[in-house]
Amino acid sequence: MANKSLPAATVQHLQQIHAALLNLHKVLLDDERAGYERDHGRIAPAKMLQLVIGDAQFAWLRRISELIVQIDELTESAEPDRASHASDLLAQIRGLLLAPNPEDEFGRKYTASLQRLPDAVLAHKSVSALLPVN
Repeated sequence: MANKSLPAATVQHLQQIHAALLNLHKVLLDDERAGYERDHGRIAPAKMLQLVIGDAQFAWLRRISELIVQIDELTESAEPDRASHASDLLAQIRGLLLAPNPEDEFGRKYTASLQRLPDAVLAHKSVSALLPVN
């Protein structure tokens, strides 16, 4: 149950970003899975979950997973200062996706995915359109 200290419009906006991030994550995960299966053969869904959680090849995607979880926690939280947390979270998402750091694994792999995958570009655009302009 959402706490009334976070305006309904903010909750709705966060839910839209959540959905867009889920789509982006799925596109990137599907691509990473395809690469993994090229090297190791087909994998069962249960094994895939284990890989996503613990394999180094999928570690970079956890940055997006963590943001999705943070949105869930924020929209369900009873903390009184959720509005500032929402603002900070949006800034985090913006920094991660709109200015990927070429020095870290996420930045390198995300940028490469955007250059290689039209679906990733479309999913990125969907998230970007929901983020406030700084």
